[in-house]
Amino acid sequence: MFLEINNIKKSFGEAENRIEVLKGIDLSIDKGEFCVLLGPSGSGKSTLLNIIGGIDSSDEGYISIDGEKTGEMKEKKLTLYRRKHLGYIFQMYNLIPNLTIRENIEVGAYLSDKPLDIDDMLQTLGIYEHQHKLPNQLSGGQQQRTAIGRALIKNPDILLCDEPTGALDYNTSKGILKLIETVNQKYGNTVVMVTHNDAIKYMADQVVHLKDGTIRKSYHNENKIPAEELDW
Repeated sequence: MFLEINNIKKSFGEAENRIEVLKGIDLSIDKGEFCVLLGPSGSGKSTLLNIIGGIDSSDEGYISIDGEKTGEMKEKKLTLYRRKHLGYIFQMYNLIPNLTIRENIEVGAYLSDKPLDIDDMLQTLGIYEHQHKLPNQLSGGQQQRTAIGRALIKNPDILLCDEPTGALDYNTSKGILKLIETVNQKYGNTVVMVTHNDAIKYMADQVVHLKDGTIRKSYHNENKIPAEELDW
């Protein structure tokens, strides 16, 4: 099993203010799989994503990626591991404002021993003709494509997406989902996506419903729908 999540527990606060956010999460995700984490605000899905990505630590349990337990890594090794194996896409694009689109994506390439071809990536992203512009000269959707490119160029084993279409309109959101689908199929990255958007579950290989820090339902899609055909 490529990504193994074993009995993950996480709380915030002390004493009577202590809140259990994750109450023992068990989940397995195969290599190259597209997994969607669904649930209302406060269900623990973003906290789980941050623990998978090594941004946050769990109180109990462990995350194993291709046989390596991230919790057993010292900070320096964990930083190197995140840099080499994980790509992050957030709702806010976090682009460097005084770098061009191409340069923003190149920042990701410098972090990798095996970066993908940047010209091919720009073409796949549909922003090749905008590569010499600055972020403030692009639309929100184009900026999100750039952020996806920066995460993908280093060819990460796992792409972690936290509400990647949350700030975008319907048509732009569909375009971004189609792009993530293309990337998943073309490069074989494992994708774990947190979303409020229930429609996105239909394009996923595995769907996990979280509520109150527990998995209420988890299943594999027998009949996936292409991103192009999603409607909400």
